[in-house]
Amino acid sequence: MLVFSKSRLVFLSVPKTGTTAYERALAPLASMVVTDPPELKHAPVYRYNRFFRPVLEKFVAERMETLAVMREPISWLNSWYRYRQRPFMRGHPNATHDMDFDAFVQGYCKGDRPGFANVGSQARFLEPRPNGTRVDHLFRYEDQPALLAFLEARLETRIILTRENVSPPGVAELSPEVEAKLRRKCAEEFELYDAIPAA
Repeated sequence: MLVFSKSRLVFLSVPKTGTTAYERALAPLASMVVTDPPELKHAPVYRYNRFFRPVLEKFVAERMETLAVMREPISWLNSWYRYRQRPFMRGHPNATHDMDFDAFVQGYCKGDRPGFANVGSQARFLEPRPNGTRVDHLFRYEDQPALLAFLEARLETRIILTRENVSPPGVAELSPEVEAKLRRKCAEEFELYDAIPAA
């Protein structure tokens, strides 16, 4: 999570949406950089609302705007699947070396998700709070030019990104049957993504 006091902007860090690269590029401009522990680095809207917002509104500005990035849901799960195939994960209970992408997504679709598929929910991360706290500026991960243009204008700087925290290369295919199940079980993920204006 990055806080830009002068620009009255908070960049919430949705896992597996490229935010580590933005943190690396923008940390020198930020007044607060939260990189650890992961529960705070990746503070979802509900955690931001409870712990960070009151402090920022008291000491920085009465109203801070929030920014976040959402990845197309199948691509997001594919990135998690590949991320858990890094070499040092072999033998770990959450590794995905010995399963195909269908098995990973089948696990994700369960009510009680097994450890390897317990990767959270973008829709839950971004869910607005009853008091009105929400993500003011939501971008598609796949629309980097729009995100970059917004940040460069808002922060009044040129941004040069490097690749950080990248999943192993490759594309894992999802069968039509499992994709249909995912779209049915996790409809809120696709509905939220589809509601983000495309460039």
